[in-house]
Amino acid sequence: MSFLIGPVSGALVAGGIYYGFSNLIHTRTDQLSKDLQTLSARLIEHPTLVQAPPPAAARITHHPFSSLLKDKWNQEIAKLFLGFGS
Repeated sequence: MSFLIGPVSGALVAGGIYYGFSNLIHTRTDQLSKDLQTLSARLIEHPTLVQAPPPAAARITHHPFSSLLKDKWNQEIAKLFLGFGS
């Protein structure tokens, strides 16, 4: 009878480990499924209103004096390069 105790105890331990992992995987899968259902319901039912900052184009402020200076600078640089080209 003692020759059966080793294999039976090994099978019992292996079965316990298998049951533990199987139960853990099953409970985590159920929880993830419930979480996904909750998230998908929230996406479908509630409108998505994102509090975002205004777009970059709306945040640009125009400075007429600096624009005038930049335009004059660009014109002078263009004249300079055209002078070197000819």
